[in-house]
Amino acid sequence: MKLKDKKVIALVSDDFEDLELWVPVMRLRGEGAVVHLVGEKAGETYKGKYGVPAESDYAFTDIHVHEYDGILVPGGWSPDKLRRYPEVLEMVRHMNQHEKVIGQICHAGWVLISAGILDGVNVTSTPGIKDDMTNAGAIWHDEAVVVDGHIVSSRRPPDLPEYGNALVEAFTNK
Repeated sequence: MKLKDKKVIALVSDDFEDLELWVPVMRLRGEGAVVHLVGEKAGETYKGKYGVPAESDYAFTDIHVHEYDGILVPGGWSPDKLRRYPEVLEMVRHMNQHEKVIGQICHAGWVLISAGILDGVNVTSTPGIKDDMTNAGAIWHDEAVVVDGHIVSSRRPPDLPEYGNALVEAFTNK
C-alpha cells in the first residue's frame, strides 16, 4: 500500500476514454490511494466513449483542491469539455504551482494546454494533438510515458501499464 496517505482527483465528463479513466483509478486505489471522481455535478453518471459509466463523487465546486496530492485527466473527447470549466483549469494550475502530480493521457493534454502550463515541459500525448501540444510550448516526444517533474503523460490505452507504473512512482516520491 505505497499510496495509503494520498488523495487524488480524477476528472470525469461524458465521452471519457473508458480505459484511460478506470485503469489508472483502479491502479492508484489498488496501491491504497483515495481517488475521488469529480465532475460538473456530484452524483452524476457520466458515460465513457464505450458506455462504461462513472458516477462523480463530487462537483468541481465541492472540493478543496489543496487537500489533494494530484489530479488525473483521462483522454477521450471529455478533455475538450473539461477545459471549458474555469474550475478545472484552476485545479490544474493549483496542482502545477504546488508541484503536485498531474497525470494526463491521450487527448487530456488539451486541458493542460488551456490551463497554460506546458511551456517548456516535456510531454507525450496521442499524436493527433502533437501540434496543439507543441504550439502551446511543450516539447513533444513519441514515447509510451514521459515524466517531467510532477507531470506524467502518456499516449493512449496500450501504454496504460507503463503509465500506471509512472503514476505510482510519481505519487510515491511526492
